[in-house]
Amino acid sequence: MGILEGKKGLILGVANNKSIAWGVAQAAKREGATLGFNYLGDNMERRVRPLAESLDAEIIAPMDVSEDASIDAFFDTVKAQWGELDFIVHSIAFANKDALQNPFSETTRADFHLALDISAYSFIACAQRAAPLMKAGGSMVTMSYLGAERAVPGYNVMGVAKAALEASTRYLAQDLGRSGIRVNALSAGPIRTLAASAVGDFRKLMEKSARGSMLGRNVTQDEVGNTCVYLLSDLASGVTGELHYVDAGFHIGAGDPGIPE
Repeated sequence: MGILEGKKGLILGVANNKSIAWGVAQAAKREGATLGFNYLGDNMERRVRPLAESLDAEIIAPMDVSEDASIDAFFDTVKAQWGELDFIVHSIAFANKDALQNPFSETTRADFHLALDISAYSFIACAQRAAPLMKAGGSMVTMSYLGAERAVPGYNVMGVAKAALEASTRYLAQDLGRSGIRVNALSAGPIRTLAASAVGDFRKLMEKSARGSMLGRNVTQDEVGNTCVYLLSDLASGVTGELHYVDAGFHIGAGDPGIPE
């Protein structure tokens, strides 16, 4: 039996087969979970639906996290079909490309609001709807990055949004812990995803991360998925409010040691 056998959970934010969320979904299915997925719009549905169906997903439904009515409709579908929920994985983030490519000091009010709304508040909004469907032992995990605590070139307003996401994780853990629901965040090393393509000089960021990590390499989609599954499972029953790094040890170093190519 897998460590998620008998559990039902939502994987929110799969964009394609390179997504971190897809790595989580594959690991969760391998460990016995029954899964549900969201998508945003027709174009994304064409990418997400075949992936979800390959894992025998029981729920594949639209959800736009910028609209409360859309979030309500998605979780109403979950309630009607499943009645209860064991976990959610939140892997949703967005910022306008200009806000990542321009100097951070030029961030507009509109771009700031958008990044914080989609990348941070959406986790709170989903947690509000998911918590009533969970009993004691429920788990929520969101995805962060080191740019939340360090100034990473090109990450800009997304770093601020991820910092808000990490703080939100702690406050949600405080609120929902009384109901036996755990809330944690994963800080993954850089992985080539659709979202990462918007970050300037991402190739250099990957190279620097590999050189500066304790393992001398970057992490994989599968490694992040495996760690997330642990946090979703009863093996992590005493873990909440944590930021768990999966970055081959990069965060404990001083950065790029300047090792020659």
